[in-house]
Amino acid sequence: MKKVINAPENYVDEMLKGIYAAHPDKVKYAEGDLRSYCIANKKPGKVAIITGGGSGHLPLFLGYVGEGLIDGCGVGGVFQSPSPEQIYNIAKEVEAGAGVLYLYGNYTGDIMTFDMATDLCDMDDIECKSIVGADDVNSHADPATRRGVAGIYFMFKAAGAKADEGADLDAVLAAAQLAKDNTRTVGFALTPCVIPEVGHANFELAEDEMAMGMGIHGEPGVWNGPLKTSREICEESLNTILGDMPLADGDEVSVLINGLGATSIEELYIMSNDIREILAAKGVSIYKTIVGEYATSMEMAGASISICKMNDELKGYMDHPVCTPFICQK
Repeated sequence: MKKVINAPENYVDEMLKGIYAAHPDKVKYAEGDLRSYCIANKKPGKVAIITGGGSGHLPLFLGYVGEGLIDGCGVGGVFQSPSPEQIYNIAKEVEAGAGVLYLYGNYTGDIMTFDMATDLCDMDDIECKSIVGADDVNSHADPATRRGVAGIYFMFKAAGAKADEGADLDAVLAAAQLAKDNTRTVGFALTPCVIPEVGHANFELAEDEMAMGMGIHGEPGVWNGPLKTSREICEESLNTILGDMPLADGDEVSVLINGLGATSIEELYIMSNDIREILAAKGVSIYKTIVGEYATSMEMAGASISICKMNDELKGYMDHPVCTPFICQK
């Protein structure tokens, strides 16, 4: 294992200290807890949006805390859920008089954490509602049990924009639901990753092998086999997505091409070209293409493709300006 760290057990807290030191104008922490990560300046009267999850996925989850997006994030250990107390402390810090929307990935530990945090908030008369991202098509046939992966980006954009416009809690939840209903993701891995406190790869892949459908924690995919070309990977991924969310000639989408941590931007843009050509052949146009690292898995090589079917409302959310230490779109 080669990592630029000090002690593995301090990996998360030292990373957070570095972010707070670099961006004191944008983020802070609540109640003396480094892992209760909050926007530096809350907006009075706005619905507060809180997310949370394990470390190792930057910029997911904490990287979305900032103007026009999320107000707070519970930071867990690497691939570990945050605690209910963290989410509760964040809610007390960022709630601005209009209630709280919890928006996070569909993982058992996180669901338990946010449910317990809701109970704690209820005792303080802080109104909370929840929605989970569940966009990973290959993770389960039942949409309700799918994992939340990079496609949660579109939910953050929609809910964040709606809240920034001054909408009430129900309207912010509805915006997140609209993005969720219209988003699907397929991902693949080329290499494993190394959790610092473990010190070795969390699964094995041969040099010429890939894993289609691999989860961002190393969950098994739908097949392991010989490495395919970008075009072949994009065709299979889009066929899977469109088999679950059909698109018609004339439809318009936004596309997120997300690197998992160790795949070059050049490779992602090769995928971008393939995706554009495949969708164009189906009569589907692209409103926005977003390329980069938006939900990683430490230094795992691989990528994911997320498609969000656009309408006028979602286009407005996509165009809404945001600014965090990691993402700035004006």
